[in-house]
Formats: sequence, structure tokens, C-alpha cells
Amino acid sequence: MAKILVTGAAGFIGFHLSNRLLARGDTVVGLDNLNDYYDVRLKEARLARLEAHPGFRFVRMELSDRQGIESVFAEGGFDRVVHLAAQAGVRYSITHPHAYVESNLVGFVNILEGCRHGGVKHLVFASSSSVYGASTRMPFSIHDNVDHPVSLYAATKKANELMAHTYAHLYRLPCTGLRFFTVYGPWGRPDMAMFLFTRAILEGRPIDVYNYGKMRRDFTYVDDIVEGIIRVADNIARPNPDWTGDAPDPGTSSAPYRNYNIGNNNPVELLHLIEVIEDALGKKAEKILLPLQPGDVPATYADVDDLVRDVGFKPATSIEEGVGRFVAWYREYYGC
Repeated sequence: MAKILVTGAAGFIGFHLSNRLLARGDTVVGLDNLNDYYDVRLKEARLARLEAHPGFRFVRMELSDRQGIESVFAEGGFDRVVHLAAQAGVRYSITHPHAYVESNLVGFVNILEGCRHGGVKHLVFASSSSVYGASTRMPFSIHDNVDHPVSLYAATKKANELMAHTYAHLYRLPCTGLRFFTVYGPWGRPDMAMFLFTRAILEGRPIDVYNYGKMRRDFTYVDDIVEGIIRVADNIARPNPDWTGDAPDPGTSSAPYRNYNIGNNNPVELLHLIEVIEDALGKKAEKILLPLQPGDVPATYADVDDLVRDVGFKPATSIEEGVGRFVAWYREYYGC
């Protein structure tokens, strides 16, 4: 049993993670600002379920509130911190850059300082497959260079990895960054393709299909993401004894720092995803084929060998099974 701070607890992944931690007997303090980037009612519904559990306590706060974050850590006594809160969205970062600086950069240094002074044994934080940016070398490996982001969102996630490594090096704070690949499932985000497509098809509206449907994504079911997070959080980051400055490995370090991909290791073309959703709904989509959007990449594909080797887990939920579960939840939740 551990006391764990989960930031972004009212968010999609944070909600599922908190549920799993509570189910195994951990005490969870959930922090979230409940911002209106998407429907707050969905966040409140997730939160209501968590607050029904006696082992859960909620703190509503902005990550950029330095004194507030300091007080949370001063009172906390956390064994581990799983930092999932962030300003999300690639396209939104093109029009709202300051939101990403305040949440993803200023907010993250507040979390790092809290962990440093609070004696936290392990910080696990959400990075993103977006850090691979302009790279076309597939599958994406944590041992590859990732210095060419194509969106400010991706740049802030890469910056988080660099900031965490600095704290691991200077203060020996064990840190692990997790690069998530296109997460989906029940209680998902309304701004993501799975949600947008399902809603539009049910309502008889056309769907926008970017890159003419040739986009390929390593869609990863949320339960697999959560299993990966928990296994990594329990496996405290350690220095790599073979790391050398003569040939620096981007995925490990001489400090207690690691990166891992968590992806399904099986990219799916967007047009196939739409077919799977159509089958689950029993209804065809009207498609508007459009070019690639600024900030998007044509494909993502995760190399998960390090995750399998170090924590013995590989995501395996098929797109057909995962979409079926999502559609069942969507119909029940929205009564359609």
C-alpha cells in the first residue's frame, strides 16, 4: 500500500489509473484544475466516481500555482507521484501557445520541486509519442534522437523529459518518462478521433478524415496504458551502469532516469479504424477527405522492447476489442 499523488486525476488516463490504484489498496490524492478544454461535465462524472471511494481525496488546483503545489507536497508524504496533468492537444497548441508554457513547463517545474523537497521515491510523468516529431524511422525507439518536434505541444513534452533528467542528475530524484501512443477507450477525451467519429456517425454528420485516411496510429487501449504505468511506477528508475558520455543513450542515463514507450506496437490506418467503428455502430460514415494538418505526423509506431524487458508487459488489446468496449460505453453513457 502506497500514498500516491495523481495529477490530472479527473482526466481520461488519470481517472482509470486512480481507479486501479484504489482497487489494489493504495491511497490516492488526485489533483486537477477541471479546465474547460473539453466538456467539464465528463470530468466531473469521472471525479464523482473516484470520490465515492474512501481512499481518494481531491484537490482542485492549477499546476502553475507554485505556493499551492508546495502546500500539497508539504502535507502529502507521497511515496510516488504520477504526473499526467498537462495542456493536451497538438492542434490547440498552434493557437494557444501560452497555455502550454504555463501548464506543461511552469507547472512541471513546480511538480519537480515538490518531489525534490518532498522526498518522493519515484516520479513517473506523461510524455508523448509526439516527441518523435519529424522522424520517419519506424518503429519509434526510446534510443533514437528526438530533437525535431513539429508542434509546441511536442516541444513541451520533450522539455519535460530534459527537465526531469536534470533533477534526476542533480538531486538523484528517480524519474521515468512515458511516451503514450494515441490512447483510447471508455471515458475517453471528446477531442480525440475515436470520440469525434463515433458521435458524428451516430448523429448522421460527416467526419473529417485527415491525410486522406492514410494516417497510421498506434492506437493503445487505456487499460494497457494503465497497466504499463503501474508496472513502471513500481519499478523505480535506476542508473544504467553501461551508460557512457562517449555514446550517450537517449533512453537511459547515468542518473536514475528512464524513458519508455507505451504503445500497441501495431499501427492502424485511419480508414481501417473508421471501418471498425462503423461495424461496432452498425452504421456507415460519410467521410470528408482532407490533407495532413499542421503539427500532425503521418504515422506513429512504438518499439516497446525496453518496456517488455524491464517490467514484463506489452500492450495487446486489439483495435476491434477496444473499439467495441468504447462504443458500448459511449452508447450507455450518452443513452444513444
